Amino acid sequence: MNNGYFITGTDTDVGKTWATVTLMHYFRQQGRTVAAMKPVASGCVWQDGQWQNADALLLQHHASSPLPYPLINPYAYEEPVSPHLAGVANPAQMETIISRFQTLQSHADRVLVEGAGGWYAPINAEHDISDLAFVLGLPVILVVAIRLGCINHAKLSHQAITLSGLPCAGWLAVCNDATMRQREANIATLAAALPSPLLGVLPYQATADFVGLAGLITPGLR
Repeated sequence: MNNGYFITGTDTDVGKTWATVTLMHYFRQQGRTVAAMKPVASGCVWQDGQWQNADALLLQHHASSPLPYPLINPYAYEEPVSPHLAGVANPAQMETIISRFQTLQSHADRVLVEGAGGWYAPINAEHDISDLAFVLGLPVILVVAIRLGCINHAKLSHQAITLSGLPCAGWLAVCNDATMRQREANIATLAAALPSPLLGVLPYQATADFVGLAGLITPGLR
């Protein structure tokens, strides 16, 4: 039985990390221990003797217990481009990611895995994010950035997840565009169109209040 979720998004920069950290706090408020990983990350800086990614550091910071960085982000690439391009010299290996994930499972009640980019973003020359989610066998949570074009992107992404054979546990609306017009109407349209449940609406915040955002997740997610 799995004890986690795979977090994917409709695109890059849609709020996957904020959504993941929010879910971490949601599970912590339920009394569960939690960890998260970002197996592949591009756009890293050299510090503490290794390449590190800001999103992965945020996941590390909000875990229930201290965890070594390489466990959370096995493949950290300097160049801010697609991982299959950034990682030519050191391509992501599924076996390594699976091993790190299984180690995290022994440290926490819930393990969240944040993808890179969208569902079909390539992580190496042979595999996409969708392949990674499939081998981990986790239910998927889709993060939808509520911005112009989100309805089409969300429908296509949800359809792709369904075709993969993995269950979609639900979707999160992330309001990361402060000037978005008809925001509530767009969310209502998506709620009617997507067969998976809306797990919560995360409002626009200049600085995230993850504890407060966690209170907006629909009760019942286990």
